[in-house]
Amino acid sequence: MTSEITLFVNPAAGRGRGARAARPAASALRSAGYAVRTVVGENAADALARARAAVADGTGALIAVGGDGVAHLALQAVAGTRTPLGLVAAGTGNDLARALGLPVRDPGAAGHLIADALKGARIRDVDLGRVGDRWFGTVLASGFDSRVNDRGNRMRWPTGRARYDLAMLAELAAFRPFPYRSTLDDGAVREVEATLVAVGNGPSYGGGMRICPGADLTDGLFDVTVVGDCDRTTLLRVFPKVYRGTHVGHPQVTVHRTVKVELAADGVSGYADGERFGALPLTARCVPRAVRVIGP
Repeated sequence: MTSEITLFVNPAAGRGRGARAARPAASALRSAGYAVRTVVGENAADALARARAAVADGTGALIAVGGDGVAHLALQAVAGTRTPLGLVAAGTGNDLARALGLPVRDPGAAGHLIADALKGARIRDVDLGRVGDRWFGTVLASGFDSRVNDRGNRMRWPTGRARYDLAMLAELAAFRPFPYRSTLDDGAVREVEATLVAVGNGPSYGGGMRICPGADLTDGLFDVTVVGDCDRTTLLRVFPKVYRGTHVGHPQVTVHRTVKVELAADGVSGYADGERFGALPLTARCVPRAVRVIGP
């Protein structure tokens, strides 16, 4: 592997933590003898084009510095190639890094871990989800949680996490279950009233909310969590359990394991890795060993 590697930086991640995190990460990698090139795009499309160019030019590794947004962009550049991906998690959510057992908000430690792992060839293949030509690493969310995202993205005030807390309260006030039509692995069409359906390649979204706690990045399967028709009181009682993953024991929650899932519901969008994938219907497939990751 070439000794030149690429830092792929989102300077806006975590209110500027991405740009600050790049410095100790780069220092750790240079101390280990690597030549480090930094890529910062003017916008998401430009950043992705630059990352893909680095991969095409034969960079030894692409190291994403930021949160789940920059990790998601990096996946689009390296999925299906032999270029390994490293993560310096410095954003708000960092769910892909958590799933991979990597340091969170400790860029120096992440840089040293990546350098040591590259020296020791500690690189492994993990699965990704795919919708059309877009890849995702963690969870494809739809229903109540995606409506919260939709509303939060339209709001200009407040900023940060408070925006989504307020959006959640507003969605609760207007809450209703959604009539879903789903197909698992080309089987029979299922029709169900559901609060949300989450398709997990990894276990968590939203900064550690373990919506699909049994999801495994190496088993070639999605865990599909369905929260059924429940009223506001039940939802408020069940939702906090998502942080521990214990919500799956509730009678209104079911989990299915599948390679492929087709989801349809009127007025519902899908978000994966925190990014909007568009309105349902969407079809997601789990692609085994789709990306090489630099790990502990």
